[in-house]
Parts: sequence; C-alpha cells; structure tokens
Amino acid sequence: MPLPSAILNVMANAALKAAKGLLRDFGEVEQLQVSMKGPGDFVSTADRRAERLIKGELRRARPGYASLFEESGAEPGADPRHRFIVDPLDGTTNFLHGIPHFAISIALERDGEIVAGIVYEPIRDEMFWTEKGAGAFLNDHRLRVSARRNLADAVIGTGLASRQQSEVEAHGRALTAIFAATGGVRQAGAAALDLAYVAAGRYDGFWQKGLSPWDMAAGILLVRESGGYVSDLEGGREMLASGEVLAANDHLHLPLAALVKDALRTAHAGRNR
Repeated sequence: MPLPSAILNVMANAALKAAKGLLRDFGEVEQLQVSMKGPGDFVSTADRRAERLIKGELRRARPGYASLFEESGAEPGADPRHRFIVDPLDGTTNFLHGIPHFAISIALERDGEIVAGIVYEPIRDEMFWTEKGAGAFLNDHRLRVSARRNLADAVIGTGLASRQQSEVEAHGRALTAIFAATGGVRQAGAAALDLAYVAAGRYDGFWQKGLSPWDMAAGILLVRESGGYVSDLEGGREMLASGEVLAANDHLHLPLAALVKDALRTAHAGRNR
C-alpha cells in the first residue's frame, strides 16, 4: 500500500477533527428529534462549525489554495492552480433525522483535475481515500469496483436532488424501470458515500442528477482509482459542471447509462403527454 502524501494527510486529519464535533452533535440531534422546535437550526450550526474547522486546517497547511465549500461558497487563493472542494456534512437530511449515514468529503483539484480525495464516514470510522495514480483505499485496504457483468444482478445507488414536481415525477417513473431491470435500487441520501460504495464494490453502480461539485468531486476519483468508470449521463467528463454523474465498472457502465437515459427519456415523455 502506498503511503498517503502530506497533503492527503492534511485533508484526512481535517476530516477527523471535524468528525469529532459532528459525532457529538449527532448525539444531540437524536435527542432534539423529540422536541417541539426540532433540530433544523441545530444541524445548520453543526454543519457550519464543521466547515469552519476544516477550512482552518486546510488554510493552515496550504494558505494560498483556492476553495469551494458548500456553505461559504468559492474563495480565490494566491495559488490559482489548486482548489479544495469540500462538503463538511454530506447527508444533512439523514443527520437531521438521526439516521447514521453521513460523511465529510474533501477533494483537491489541480489545474482543473481532481488529484486527491477523501470521504470519511464517522459513524463506522471508514476513511475512503485516494490519489491520482496511486489507487483507492478504505482505511488500509485496497479498493476495487465490483466484477458483476449483468444489470439483472446489480445493485444501483441513486438520489434525487431536485424538489421540482416534474423532476420528482420523472425520477419516480425512471426508478420503476431501472428497478425492474436490475437487482435493486438504493437511495441512501449521501452522494459522496454512494460513490465511495461503488469504489468499494458495495454498489455496482450509481447515477444522479442535480448534484454540486462538493457532492461528487472526491467520489469521482475514488471510483476511477478503484478501476471504475465515471461520466455524466451523456458519456462526457463534465460532471462537476453538469451536476450529473454515472459510475460503474467497465462491464456495466455502458448498459447502465443506456438504461438510465432510456428510463429518463420515457419518464419525461410520459409526463408531457
């Protein structure tokens, strides 16, 4: 197993420090679930607190790097070649409801290309990490995407970011078709973890529309470095710009892309009739 670089260690340590606060706050959220006020404001505070801690750690190590955070947005840096892309709490709705499935995602982009990434799941203490050309790992174990060849045997992850009624209806129709053609569909509510699960072979594929760069930047490199293929729904490489992602192994990527595109096309056509 290759040793992680200095900058990847910085990213991982920032995530570990932020995770301590999230775990503490998650315990509080479970208690707030029964209160009249509800945990919404509390969770947004936890999210921002984790972001501030991560930002401080990253800036201390690489003060000139640009950044893109979910809460505070884009910030330029003296070094325009490098940019951190960070989601301090992926799976906020799960966190809000006391569901133990959320993660911290940090990616490093160099000259527009993702070169390092971590996805850390605090509840199970699972650190997914990767660097370009060095492979992908879960803690100290090398990751490989699944070897399944048939969609009928495959478990596919997905999600729905849009709240627009038309997109919700189309997504539901598409899911019906995809569920019928595969071994099952899972909608767990944390895209960064979904992509990490593809890298680990837990899911055989994943697709979603309407994502933001911080939802998928680290996960994209995890899948690639574990031997998988990642594209947008049209087969291109503009995932961060389009907000679309489709990931699978080399046997399933093309048939899954065709299935998803056909299901979405049919769903939208049915909606417009």
